[in-house]
Amino acid sequence: MTNPETDQTPRLAMLIATFFGIGRLRPGPGTWASAATVLLWAAFARDLAPSLRMPIVIGLVSLVVLIGIPSATRVARASGIKDPQFVVIDEVVGQLVALISVPLAWKSFLAGFILFRVFDILKPPPVRQLEVLPEGTGIVLDDVAAGLYALIVVHLLMRFGLLK
Repeated sequence: MTNPETDQTPRLAMLIATFFGIGRLRPGPGTWASAATVLLWAAFARDLAPSLRMPIVIGLVSLVVLIGIPSATRVARASGIKDPQFVVIDEVVGQLVALISVPLAWKSFLAGFILFRVFDILKPPPVRQLEVLPEGTGIVLDDVAAGLYALIVVHLLMRFGLLK
């Protein structure tokens, strides 16, 4: 196993995969990455017209998937670890998915954050099954699925008036 700090992993892949170093925070680098994503989206989205929030967050999800999979693949290969804990770009995309069309309110953001972390940790079917996909694809897509579960639950909570 190589050391990701000293190997030949391209810096850009490492920056993306660790979400600019957040993946090195302890404890719980995935939780730190999710929290940072919520805070960054809240800060960015508040200045957007409401009609632009959904298309922009969906565009961000697509972009992060497109750059996250190859970055996670390169870093995982270089580290010799199937799903390195310091690779957190998957949490970034999963958390963004959980925030699609969620109101800019602390309760909905907190619910999306907690639900995403729960589904990411518990990995209900088919989330766990997606982990077997090769390299960065498995690393990223299981978190997209966890984000979809969180998104569905948050929207159900909103629909039934339990969350505003």
